[in-house]
Amino acid sequence: MNDNIFLIKIKCSIVLLFAMCFFVVPAYAATTGELYTAGATRVMETGKMETVSADKILTSTAGSGNLESAYKASLNVQKEEVIAGYTNLGIANVTDHLNVRKEASEDAELVGKMTKNAACEIQEIDGPWAHIKSGKVEGYVSTEFLLTGEEAKTRAMQVMRLVATVNTTTLFVREQPNTNSTIITMVPIEEKLDITEGKEDDPWVKIQIDEDEGYVSAEYVNISEELDKAMTLTELRYGEGVSDVRVSLVNYAMKFIGNPYVWGGTSLTKGCDCSGYVQAIFRKYGYSLPRTSREQARVGSKVSLSNAKPGDLVFYGKGGTVNHVGIYIGNGQIVNASNKRTGIKVSNATYRTPYAVRRILP
Repeated sequence: MNDNIFLIKIKCSIVLLFAMCFFVVPAYAATTGELYTAGATRVMETGKMETVSADKILTSTAGSGNLESAYKASLNVQKEEVIAGYTNLGIANVTDHLNVRKEASEDAELVGKMTKNAACEIQEIDGPWAHIKSGKVEGYVSTEFLLTGEEAKTRAMQVMRLVATVNTTTLFVREQPNTNSTIITMVPIEEKLDITEGKEDDPWVKIQIDEDEGYVSAEYVNISEELDKAMTLTELRYGEGVSDVRVSLVNYAMKFIGNPYVWGGTSLTKGCDCSGYVQAIFRKYGYSLPRTSREQARVGSKVSLSNAKPGDLVFYGKGGTVNHVGIYIGNGQIVNASNKRTGIKVSNATYRTPYAVRRILP
């Protein structure tokens, strides 16, 4: 009888131990070590615990029997690590662009392009090709130029941006963090702004808008960590009836996306500012433009944004003075040397209120 009571106590101790492991261990990132049974006998051999991440614990070696199976099953219910919305992250490891193709072949149709450090969700890897999704683009990229696993996570941490997405019809960007401050410009709904200071709980966040910085109310933006996405060919397509020189100029301008922004610079490869970028692009096609955006805004003829064609210049201002310029590429977009954080990039033409549109090309 005493033997039976002793066995019952042993069994109860084992069940209690496993209940503690089942409910407590998965929520605890243990350091490497051994878990021992709190009792006289090691009926089952406990496994070693290794810290993998704040929310993942893997086991190596465990005991045997149904209790072991239940324990392993509990550890397998793990939260996937998500980085900027990606669970199986890939990063374009290129100096300019990574082509995204319709099929896993170098001869396949081009469906989009990933710029340097753009991110994607990897659907599957088959040999030298990876099936990916990035933004509106889905297709295949060469794994030779794609970072995966820990390398992708490390790169993502280096290039990830804190972004404010406008959630109101029109957002005022102000010089100081208060409603009495001067309005620098107005930004439309769903436009994304890079945050330089502040977080979601702050009443105001400081944002970068081209060469300027300003403040927006955190109440009217959604804050998130983001990585660049692929661009579709549709996003880079031009309108009908556009002259060959316009298409050529815009194609040439797009080659330098991702290159650095340097204040006062005029080099398309080593770095340039907004007006230096425009000046260098037009010089290639035989047009000598003034050095600053303010001076460039006086050249050519005035047109409306609704009538703009690829190759026209779109200007932006602060306090009634022109201080930024971009090249219209069609489909409501411009390419511009924006700021040090983003370099040369594509933006919506109305990402801030346009000051003027000028036509240089005939």
